[in-house]
Amino acid sequence: MIINMNIGGTEKALLNMISEIPTDKYDITLLLLEKYGGFLNYIPSGVNVKYLTEYKNIKDLYNNAPNQNIKTYIRQNKFHKAIQLFFSYYLSKLLRNRSTFFNYILKDIQSDDINYDIAIAYAGPMDLISYFVLNKIKAKKKFQWVHFDVSKIAFNADYEYKMYKKFDKIFIVSQQAREKFIKLLPSLKDKTEVIQNIVSQRLIYKEMKSANGFLDNFKGIRILTIGRLTSEKGQDLAIKVLSRLIKNGYNIKWYCIGDGNSRKKYEQLINDYNLKNNFVLLGSDPNPYRYLDECDIYVQPSRHEGFCITLAEAKCLNKPIVTTNFSGAKEQIDHGRTGLIVDINENDIYNGVVKLIENTNLRIIFETNLKNDSKLSKRPLDRFYYYAK
Repeated sequence: MIINMNIGGTEKALLNMISEIPTDKYDITLLLLEKYGGFLNYIPSGVNVKYLTEYKNIKDLYNNAPNQNIKTYIRQNKFHKAIQLFFSYYLSKLLRNRSTFFNYILKDIQSDDINYDIAIAYAGPMDLISYFVLNKIKAKKKFQWVHFDVSKIAFNADYEYKMYKKFDKIFIVSQQAREKFIKLLPSLKDKTEVIQNIVSQRLIYKEMKSANGFLDNFKGIRILTIGRLTSEKGQDLAIKVLSRLIKNGYNIKWYCIGDGNSRKKYEQLINDYNLKNNFVLLGSDPNPYRYLDECDIYVQPSRHEGFCITLAEAKCLNKPIVTTNFSGAKEQIDHGRTGLIVDINENDIYNGVVKLIENTNLRIIFETNLKNDSKLSKRPLDRFYYYAK
């Protein structure tokens, strides 16, 4: 179960995972809260897809501030619903347990009538999906996936413990993210296991055949960053770094694939630094692999991640990489051997990029080492199969 198939790392990781699971052994059903997202058409044909059609009736209840929903009910003369919502929400606050609120908003949604072998709350941490999998889906085993560094997001440890302890296993996408999780919920340590997000080199090369690439005939150094346009992904740092690079005479363009709620802010920042012709926002693209293959340097300036799927994809295509030191970065990049890991600030990102621009031999070394590493057999799903028995 996941929210939707919006273009993002979690959704891409899910696509890669279900593409690698053998359909002669597993019958996969994908349940989405809503029929939405640029990755919808990329769901493998053998996967059963279901949508929680009732979600449209509860989406505002879940996403909007409770006071806003209560006022809406009052304006609509739905006083009974306003009172019910008031008591369910504030009882949840009083008890420090959102289950009371979820029970209220999901009360008219029937449980799935299929008894599955395994049910997975894949979009984690996402409380509504975790609660739904635990209470509305019948399965012999239930797994929770955690994609983020929980120390960097809103995470109610008391409530999450009450919910997560009910899962048979909690899979976390990097060792460092697991350590952060255990620090907040130490009693769940034995339930946790690291399964890194899967990147399929086979699928990347297949999709690349129909992908768009650079069309501007630029002859200098092309830098690429992929990710949602949000503060956590750090594109504002990239814009400031590019300004310094241009001022210091480097012939460079920085391209960014992705969209998000910080787009207008970043467009203004690009204008403020007079970088309209140098920092190019390409928008969302479910198939960015031609751009990735054609760039000279890949930079991941994120402030925090769980396991960065775009970084793993850059590795698959043997790109020289500069990445910030978010959770899981050191599990993906061997600093000085397969890329550069720098601190999360403008100055260190700048120095890392300059090092790769000026040192062509170092770029070749990184590319060669990544190519050799890709030949090693890696089976991150083996632990999943083990617990799925």
